[in-house]
Amino acid sequence: MVTTDISLDIARLTRRRGPVTVVDGLTFRAEPGRVTGFLGPNGAGKSTTLRTVLGLERADAGTALFGGVPYASLPRPLRTVGALLEARSAHPGRTGRAHLRFLARTHRIPDSRVDAVLDQVGLTDAAGKRTGTYSLGMGQRLGIAAALLGDPPVLLLDEPVNGLDPEGIVRLRGLMRRWAAEGRTVLVSSHLMGEAALTVDDVVVVARGRLVARGPVGEVVRAHAGPGGSLEEAFIRLTAGASAGTGAGR
Repeated sequence: MVTTDISLDIARLTRRRGPVTVVDGLTFRAEPGRVTGFLGPNGAGKSTTLRTVLGLERADAGTALFGGVPYASLPRPLRTVGALLEARSAHPGRTGRAHLRFLARTHRIPDSRVDAVLDQVGLTDAAGKRTGTYSLGMGQRLGIAAALLGDPPVLLLDEPVNGLDPEGIVRLRGLMRRWAAEGRTVLVSSHLMGEAALTVDDVVVVARGRLVARGPVGEVVRAHAGPGGSLEEAFIRLTAGASAGTGAGR
């Protein structure tokens, strides 16, 4: 059971690439014990936001704090924040188990965690195969397992259902609900409203890098789709015209 209450607080976060503002003054909180859906069309700036939060890209303005601390200042980052950004980050010549053992030893995490997280994501039978032979869905499972290695109180998942088969999607949905029930902060980005509606408690909706709505999912749906409306309807109304062709970036 995770006992540390750590929220993710983003305030006026801005990221520019040349003349283009990819993330534009974004402010929201992802809270412990909740699954927060970070929603927006392709090109809305979701991935760039997560990369900036993790220090992989430099913010031009604003802050992103984990329990009041920026990611770069966390003493043991993998034990505080687990992140899935790129499913194909493992060396293709390593087995799945070897990849996780390397990460565990680098961050002083016991090897026993490796088999535990492989089991959680349903990858035990493929753990001895080289990751270069993995399908996209298997790569996603390995990335989720890596995010879980440090048993972190905060999880950031960028489009985690991409490539997963139906069994994998159902498993991940259950895992996210369980993580939140344990008191973790779970932020999951998606452009798939049907899946988000089955999983999230709160939503943060962005379009062209800007916040257009945030709050408990039921409140956002009622405000923008009316009684009896759906998250998909609310999303379409909130992001009308902000397609991949007009968005600022990933």
